[in-house]
Parts: sequence; structure tokens; C-alpha cells
Amino acid sequence: MRTFTATVNVPDYPPREKHPIIFKTFDELNSGETMQIINDHDPRPLLYQFMMERPEQFNWNYLEEGPEIWKVAIDKK
Repeated sequence: MRTFTATVNVPDYPPREKHPIIFKTFDELNSGETMQIINDHDPRPLLYQFMMERPEQFNWNYLEEGPEIWKVAIDKK
């Protein structure tokens, strides 16, 4: 069973807070730690934002891909 340092249940947050909360959580991870996000839609736009704002700093792995729940593990390199 995979363990996560932090989990963000994205639908719990107002729209304007979602990405800032996710990036804040990621930035607080130590190298080698993993966070999980849980969302109600495919978070692919967030992946592109990570690629632009945190290049070479993360690994992105889908754990569950819908149709109702998406789970992603984000490892900090």
C-alpha cells in the first residue's frame, strides 16, 4: 500500500483556491515524498501547469482515472 505525505481532496476547495493549495502542499514536501490529489474530473490542466511552473521537480502518476473520481500521485524529486 502506497503512503502519502499529504492528500488534497480538490472538490473541498473553492475554485480560486484549488491550484494554489495544491502547489503549496507540493512545495512543502521534502524530496522523495509523495502527495495525492483526489478530483472529480481529469486534472490534466494541472499537469500542464506543473510542467510549466515546476519543471523537472515531480513525477505524475494516475492511480485512478474516472469516470467519477481521479486520483493522482505526485512525487517530489
